[in-house]
Amino acid sequence: MSTLILTAHGSKDPRSAANARAIAAELTSMRPRLDVQLAFLELAEPSFADALTALPNGRRAVVSPLLLASAYHARRDIPNQIERAGVRGIRQADVLGEDDRLVSVLRERLAELRVCPLDHDLGVVVVAIGSSNAAANARTAQVAAKLAEGSRWAGATIAFATRPEPSVAAAVAQLRRRGARRLVIAPWFLAPGLITDRVWNYARDNGIAMAQPLGAHRLVAETLLDRYDHALAANIAA
Repeated sequence: MSTLILTAHGSKDPRSAANARAIAAELTSMRPRLDVQLAFLELAEPSFADALTALPNGRRAVVSPLLLASAYHARRDIPNQIERAGVRGIRQADVLGEDDRLVSVLRERLAELRVCPLDHDLGVVVVAIGSSNAAANARTAQVAAKLAEGSRWAGATIAFATRPEPSVAAAVAQLRRRGARRLVIAPWFLAPGLITDRVWNYARDNGIAMAQPLGAHRLVAETLLDRYDHALAANIAA
């Protein structure tokens, strides 16, 4: 048996942990023979460090980050904690990234707001968490272009709810200059939380509709299993 350690960031907001638990349950439903263990890097329990030390000796395990971007936590925090734990046989899977399946979930969330891909007066702001890693931000920015493929919108652009630029307000102003008469915010987040609440407050105050985060969608779980399978195959080959 192999273990998938579903590793989420963690938040003070209980909705974040609830979403992670729902994804873990979906993984178990899709792959009943897989041992799925949920862990958090901070601000919630069980901790990632405890999950590592609790692994049975000799158990193959894959750490599957419940993260969209390959930034600090995926590049440094998780590898450092694995090294400190001194547990052998662990592989780290890739982050979810800008996978087309997740972009399709974002389209579903917009469709829930009756957003039409043929609305040439519409501007779409994809809001994500920013990183100090410029390469990670550049990859995240690709989501807006992917989301707009095949549409006739006035435009779609990225905004970051945390630094760096462009801010949500700057992205909104940019789309209005490009001719957008109506706007909608598409949050590139896995779950609601304190940051998405701030974005929602901005949207409400400015009369802008905002879609729901990706949530515990089956395609999120499918993407995680794809990352897990690739990491496990590499572990066996090694």
